[in-house]
Amino acid sequence: MNEVSPAIPASGEDRHATWLELFFDLVAVAGVAQIAHLLHGEPGAADIGLYALLFLAFWSAWIGFTLYGNVAGEGTHARTVLAAMFGMAVMAAAVPGVHAGEDGQARALALAYVLIRILAGRAWRHRREILVDWPAAQLSLGVIPWIVSLWTHEPVRYWLWALGIALDLWVTFTVSARDVIESRKAHDEREKKPSRSRDTVPPVSVAAPHADHLSERLGLFVIIVLGEGVAQVIEAASDATWDRRLYGLASAAFFLLVALWSLSFRHGYAGVPYLTARSLPARAALPLHCFVTVCLAALAAGLGAATEHLHTLPDTTRWLLCASLAGYFLLTGIAALRRPEGVRRWMLSVVLPCCALPLLLAGFGGGLGTVAVVWLLVAVTLWPTFYESRRAKLVGPATRPGA
Repeated sequence: MNEVSPAIPASGEDRHATWLELFFDLVAVAGVAQIAHLLHGEPGAADIGLYALLFLAFWSAWIGFTLYGNVAGEGTHARTVLAAMFGMAVMAAAVPGVHAGEDGQARALALAYVLIRILAGRAWRHRREILVDWPAAQLSLGVIPWIVSLWTHEPVRYWLWALGIALDLWVTFTVSARDVIESRKAHDEREKKPSRSRDTVPPVSVAAPHADHLSERLGLFVIIVLGEGVAQVIEAASDATWDRRLYGLASAAFFLLVALWSLSFRHGYAGVPYLTARSLPARAALPLHCFVTVCLAALAAGLGAATEHLHTLPDTTRWLLCASLAGYFLLTGIAALRRPEGVRRWMLSVVLPCCALPLLLAGFGGGLGTVAVVWLLVAVTLWPTFYESRRAKLVGPATRPGA
């Protein structure tokens, strides 16, 4: 049976995203834009559910090859990454057709997703490495429902996709490193040819991601999502009447996105607010990054819809804006749970009001104008920074969650 070499610590070398990785991220720009457009108009529960499902699937495909490039470094196979990029482009192009109920586009999206996941698994097997921090990149349990969905129709198809995503999350949080290693050993035993000598089979090693490089890649994805908010407002403003309401809303949207950028990067790690490199294990930090970007992309879509309704904000758009911001701050609280000091005060003084106030605004702010709603969300988003600065003056920076 093949040996498993000990984990290799992440390199201390100064690594940055390569031109290939930046080119690969272009498909993330297109994908986020296509998926965010599912929330245009007055989205219902089914639209929001489909948005969340497709965003999670797209992010899962993206993170698999982001981690591959992170670990492989200069050994990354460009053809493999470009093939995955093409598959993700197919997924992005199929999103409007899936929303319209077109079977052809839905099957194309599911097939592209399956092939991307298979390609990722082959890339890891070729490297003879096991990524225990994200076992879903190598274990194909979550792909099975997507394969079955190729022969089904809506709504069964969507439930199968959701089951596949749920299985990936279950694998991420429940499968141990030993389970992944034993699964890899069993696979190698099945694939080993009788004529092949045991000594010629290279040992399997445990891959250790490069922390700084991964943080940069994850942060770039958050920048892409925040950029979608800018693009949504610009696109809507280009077709609107330029008056005082538009100026007020555009200013509020800009300040809101700037405040979110500040929380995610000046007070966070890898684009996740109040997260540090060692506060959570990768198995928890990566899903947290996924759900943070889900909320930010929904907020971006809500800003675009708000720009289209300058006089009266539809109830669904107000709920979309407020609930996505509340979700963002709820995830902020989860990221801060492992802080050594001041967590209870932080949860009560910052996380609770920043979650509760947007939901109260969503439920009882029907009489407010569009511009007023967005400016109130700006005030909520600025509260953590104001609270931190006040606490730092009173008791010093050591007790604040971002320290």
